[in-house]
Amino acid sequence: MSKLPGPVPGAKPKLTLPYLPSDSLHAAILSRLPAWYQQQQQQQRHGARPRARSKSKILPPGVDNITNLQTSFSLWDGVRQLQRRNYTIWDLQYVFLAALSLFSLWISPPAPTIKLLAVMGSLWILLMPATGQFFRPSMMIWIWLLYFFSSRFIPYDYRPHIWVRVLPALENVLYGANLSNILSAHQHPILDILAWLPYGIIHFAAPLACSIAMFIFAAPGTTPVFAKAFGWMSILGVTIQLCFPCTPPWYENEHGLTPAEYGMPGSPAGLARLDAIFGFDLYTSNFTNAPLPFGAFPSLHAANAVLEALFMSHCFPQFRVAFSLYAAWVWWATMYLSHHYAVDLVGGGLIAAIFFYYARARYLPRRQEGKLLRWDYEFVETGHAAELFDEERDATYFRAGQLSQRRESSSDGWTLGSGSSWTSGSGTLSPTTPDPNSESFEAQAGWYAKPEPREIELSEVFSR
Repeated sequence: MSKLPGPVPGAKPKLTLPYLPSDSLHAAILSRLPAWYQQQQQQQRHGARPRARSKSKILPPGVDNITNLQTSFSLWDGVRQLQRRNYTIWDLQYVFLAALSLFSLWISPPAPTIKLLAVMGSLWILLMPATGQFFRPSMMIWIWLLYFFSSRFIPYDYRPHIWVRVLPALENVLYGANLSNILSAHQHPILDILAWLPYGIIHFAAPLACSIAMFIFAAPGTTPVFAKAFGWMSILGVTIQLCFPCTPPWYENEHGLTPAEYGMPGSPAGLARLDAIFGFDLYTSNFTNAPLPFGAFPSLHAANAVLEALFMSHCFPQFRVAFSLYAAWVWWATMYLSHHYAVDLVGGGLIAAIFFYYARARYLPRRQEGKLLRWDYEFVETGHAAELFDEERDATYFRAGQLSQRRESSSDGWTLGSGSSWTSGSGTLSPTTPDPNSESFEAQAGWYAKPEPREIELSEVFSR
């Protein structure tokens, strides 16, 4: 074996360091970055899919599992699905829905045979896989309709006080005027028709139209999330209207601020002008006998429009402006027809926004670029993903100015060493890594470049 060359007499001692491997340099720089970014970079280097900073999940891949529909009409297949189901605490919502359904049937007029047939038919439809796949997600909507129309039979003795002055006072405090009266002061048949279209026609057809559009063109699983959010939001809205009954603008226009009593008829308000235009009773009788004539707050017309606009904007962002204009159209129509105050609209819109953003964060499938139909999806990711940094923006995190900022703790599993590899005073790198403040750092210490070996004076090492 050959001997290593010794020091040359009379020459200054030098310490020759081999080039720093790219992996070591990579880890050294990562040790100064946040822990979540270190984990993301390590996953990318090992070929793993970067994880988003959210409670998202990826459903099992396979077109047959996420796009195909169930075709079995066997009741026992549905029973077996229930037996194989992994139940969680969230399944208690179905217990609540069952109790709400029984309560609605109990307070409604006695018809035991019809009620029994309705319950048995509903269970049959829900258990059959071919029909249950559509009716189970929309169960909340059907129960809300039963709850809404049955609420008229709640005894008056158990109902709270009707608030007449609260909404007008809030209107004046928040906006300085009664916006509903201002918008309805100038009436015209053309304006009546423009208000009637969203309030009296599109409002009732929009949920079905949105569901069909999302079922065909959005990611698989979007429509069930929309149906559940729509149903629960409507149930909450009716509950608030029952617990906090308030008079709408038409009551102030017809009765002033005199106290209201249960049993008083409702009013079609501006929709009566549409009946006069068309020449037949389309709204007068229905709104006069409305189940909740004093359910002004919150406005479910406004809540439905906002929820539909948010879900459709999520699925079809290129039409976001059109959906926003539709929601504004509905809001204007409700005030022009004297059915709601502006504060009712804001309350309904806030409730809709809460339900949407919660659903998007936990359950709503993400939209994938280049996918036109539901059958184009091979996998589905649910939950809201935080924005991941692409390779072009990664460079902004590796400037010398960013690296020179001291971290309080670098004891992460991805770091090259302990936090002691950074000096406590100046925050500069130790001799084992290149100096990021040097002019040749970018050229010598790229992510995948191998810097040339260089000699370091011993005196230079100890002077650091």
